Amino acid sequence: MAESILRRIPVVGGHGYRERIQRLPAAFVVTLVPEPDSRYLPCAIAVVTAQEKVGYIAPEVARRYFEPLRARAADGPVTCTGRRASRSDHETSGVELLLDFTELALAPED
Repeated sequence: MAESILRRIPVVGGHGYRERIQRLPAAFVVTLVPEPDSRYLPCAIAVVTAQEKVGYIAPEVARRYFEPLRARAADGPVTCTGRRASRSDHETSGVELLLDFTELALAPED
């Protein structure tokens, strides 16, 4: 993935977490938590900040990063920065939060 794409990893499921999302500052740090036993997505990666889940990595991205992230998470929490999406992001896709994966150094599966 190009670096610009890695700075714009979408978080989905915002409607279920709207109150939590509204309390977030413009920029924040999240912990990425693989959920291999998710009944909805076999490669679910939860996004947690301030000890509250605020959504999930979009499924099309999670499929690529699930196994490398799960392996790295075995050594301890994996964190990255996040920010609120722009108004146009929200209007066109419903995405309210974006994450920056550029510092994670995860090799995605092909």
